[in-house]
Amino acid sequence: MKAGVKQDEHQGHSFEEELGCGPATCSYSPLSVCVHFRGFLTLPLDNHPFSDSSARILQTCFRNGWVVSAGNEELWVQPALEMPKRRDILAIVLIVLPWTLLITVWHQTTLAPLLAMHKDEGGDPRREAPDPREYCMSDRDIVEVVRTEYVYTRPPPWSDTLPTIHVVTPTYSRPVQKAELTRMANTLLHVPNLHWLVVEDAPRRTPLTARLLRDTGLNYTHLHVETPRNYKLRGDARDPRIPRGTMQRNLALRWLRETFPRNSTQPGVVYFADDDNTYSLELFEEMRSTRRVSVWPVAFVGGLRYEAPRVNGAGKVVGWKTVFDPHRPFAIDMAGFAVNLRLILQRSQAYFKLRGVKGGYQESSLLRELVTLNDLEPKAANCTKILVWHTRTEKPVLVNEGKKGFTDPSVEI
Repeated sequence: MKAGVKQDEHQGHSFEEELGCGPATCSYSPLSVCVHFRGFLTLPLDNHPFSDSSARILQTCFRNGWVVSAGNEELWVQPALEMPKRRDILAIVLIVLPWTLLITVWHQTTLAPLLAMHKDEGGDPRREAPDPREYCMSDRDIVEVVRTEYVYTRPPPWSDTLPTIHVVTPTYSRPVQKAELTRMANTLLHVPNLHWLVVEDAPRRTPLTARLLRDTGLNYTHLHVETPRNYKLRGDARDPRIPRGTMQRNLALRWLRETFPRNSTQPGVVYFADDDNTYSLELFEEMRSTRRVSVWPVAFVGGLRYEAPRVNGAGKVVGWKTVFDPHRPFAIDMAGFAVNLRLILQRSQAYFKLRGVKGGYQESSLLRELVTLNDLEPKAANCTKILVWHTRTEKPVLVNEGKKGFTDPSVEI
């Protein structure tokens, strides 16, 4: 047996044979040895047959996966397969860990909601059901809304205690006439005790306006009078010297005086409302209590955001907040005042002037026949709130009308 290889007394063969080390595959030095031991072996270096007490150097020899370590004090021998197993375990962990994370994320985003839904469907039937009041509407409400047929909304019931508001609206034929009257009717339908006086600028009442008024369900009177040609607008020009709607408003005043006796005790208010303006419902409630003539601001007139009466601390109108001719007797827009019906009936000479009146003086031509500046009643929070807007519908572009295949005169717009 070679030097450095000890005969195993218990196994009956050498460590060299156990390790499979032959002369060609294993060599030894005084401080390096290959041994086979099932566990840990601790030997003092001084007693080891190959130790060199003067060297005291730690060396490691690898043979067939076994490790032998020698140090200053002790010799440690560990199982040869322990280190490869650790490397294999680390590699497996590094491979499995990312896949585990991916599967976990996928489970949370995909399977968890499905499992929760399945759990809810197969849950306890005695579980408390959600309160349907927590939602905007129930399924039953949705079905009822879908099956409900559309009907016109009629005005509120007539009241014997409220004054009647007589709304005078001049109108004339144009592409947007029906749209304007429809929009205005939708506003008036919400006002109780309202009578709509619609006066067409036409030689006869048109079927379009007649059908529209009949279908609204409002209390209305349909009149007509044609403005003479020399007083009509020419093209798109807006000549301030040409009064617009004057004859139509005067016809409505005459109708009121012919319908109600001069000494009538019926309470009422007369308001001149063009068909292209926008009106707040609050405005009609403000004017209903008019004793003589009530006034309020109007937006988008006179080149300003709004024009308004000037009111002092005592609640009296003392002037006008306007730029265009502020010295007019009543520098106010047609939509900015209402007149008590009794005053209209008592002052039978009061009309809008058709001739000899400058632009912007139509309102003054009527009001100075009825009241003075001191008689005006400021409404809308002392003329600080805007409740009516002098809006205009944009003229539609109909350049393709009249071309072959694109015109059907029978379709009413």
